[in-house]
Amino acid sequence: MKRAGMTVLAVMLILSVVLAGCGKGAASGSGSGEKVLTIGKGGDIIGFDVHNHGNTGTEMVHINMFNYLIKKDADGKFIPDLALSWESTNPTTWRFKLRQDVKFHNGDPFTADDVKFSLERVAKDQKLVEYGNYKQIKEVKVVDPYTVDIVTVETEPVLLSRLSRLGSSMLPSKLIQEKGMDAFLKSPVGTGPYKFSEWIRDDRVELVKNDAYFGDAPKWDKLVFRSIPEEATRVSELLTGGIDIAVSIPPTDMKRVNENKTTEVKSGPTTRVVMLALNTASGPTANQKVREAINLAIDKKAIINNLYEGDAQETLTPIIPGVFGAKKELFGKSQYDQARAKQLLKEAGYENGLTINFTGSVGKTYKDKETEELIAAMLTEVGIKVNLELLEASKFNDVRNAKKTGDMFLISYGNSMFDAALLYKRLVPDTGYNNPQVLQLLKAAETNMNLDEREKQFQQVQDVLANELPQIQLFQTKANFGVNKRIAFTPRVDEMIVADEIPLK
Repeated sequence: MKRAGMTVLAVMLILSVVLAGCGKGAASGSGSGEKVLTIGKGGDIIGFDVHNHGNTGTEMVHINMFNYLIKKDADGKFIPDLALSWESTNPTTWRFKLRQDVKFHNGDPFTADDVKFSLERVAKDQKLVEYGNYKQIKEVKVVDPYTVDIVTVETEPVLLSRLSRLGSSMLPSKLIQEKGMDAFLKSPVGTGPYKFSEWIRDDRVELVKNDAYFGDAPKWDKLVFRSIPEEATRVSELLTGGIDIAVSIPPTDMKRVNENKTTEVKSGPTTRVVMLALNTASGPTANQKVREAINLAIDKKAIINNLYEGDAQETLTPIIPGVFGAKKELFGKSQYDQARAKQLLKEAGYENGLTINFTGSVGKTYKDKETEELIAAMLTEVGIKVNLELLEASKFNDVRNAKKTGDMFLISYGNSMFDAALLYKRLVPDTGYNNPQVLQLLKAAETNMNLDEREKQFQQVQDVLANELPQIQLFQTKANFGVNKRIAFTPRVDEMIVADEIPLK
């Protein structure tokens, strides 16, 4: 009996050591000297189909596993990634010369066949989320194993921007053709500096360094992306050393993070705009006066001051200054008039009020739940009863993709292409909006190589949308990260976390 007791005690001691090591998960790594970078995100990834999402938090993981043909440096200049050089050979064709020293994580060489497979897949499969951003590609011609011609349907003014953002990651064609997409999604492989290790849904994604990476040696042995929806929990994990980077630090916690000896807040601008998408095809929000009433009932400044500590900027357009096509006159503006909102409801036939169904997310974006609840309260004040359904991020994505979001939902969009065309790809799918004038302007802008004309087309669209309101633009947000002082971290405008840009000090 005494020997058995000693065995149990020994096991308990061993477990306590193991659990203590697991609890660290931060830059210091384990006693073995393993360098681990741990990031606390607001929600889980959508999956590993690089073409079937438009989610920044998912791309934050993907960008460390996969590569694009080209990428942008800190100044927005195009630089080589999997392609060493590129040139326009005619108005609808770009030729790319590929690196010849790249292998996928499973050992397959990266060649022109992979470029053709990857880009034609996203350009031709209408079921994929990113289809709308790549349908401009007519075909990819394999010139030789390391040269491709990308042919567009028409002239394409922003092809290089499309190829340097989410949706354009390169997939292993041989593996997928032999084993199928489902097998790939369970055990994904890319060409990037980090390889897939494990995905525990709604908990964490773990990546390990790729010793065969074609570029500089990876800075970390392991990356851990933890799903921590509760902001208070993310902050607590940061302060106690459980994570190295906490995404979306609440402004109310910034002082506490900065006063802690081992942590600090790093903030930076983003292209992200929070907005409401309204059903313009059916229900009460199909009435423009109802949409105008909703817009006028919302006190954007109150939301910004109460939930964001003033750390956001109201807007009437989703195209912020710095993004091509922006109309600056619509930025930094808001409209709030409860009396006029009530009058519009009366004119729309809802003098005694109406009810709308509002689908909201929890943990998908910063302060989404609180923002949705505050908007619902504001609408109630003008006579609009709100049935607010709050869904966890993954469930919200499913409902939204199934187009079952009711009369209205809250969403925030970043612009990874830095071009107005990107945001308007979701206009019709999200709202059912159908204004021939606007749709024609957007179609014309897609192929217009005259930048001055193209800019004016986008600005004209913004004027119409600010009046008809298929979307109600709320405010532009900043990115606030909590960071362990042991690492050197600078926020990127695209909100990505690129591990090899984050060294230990």
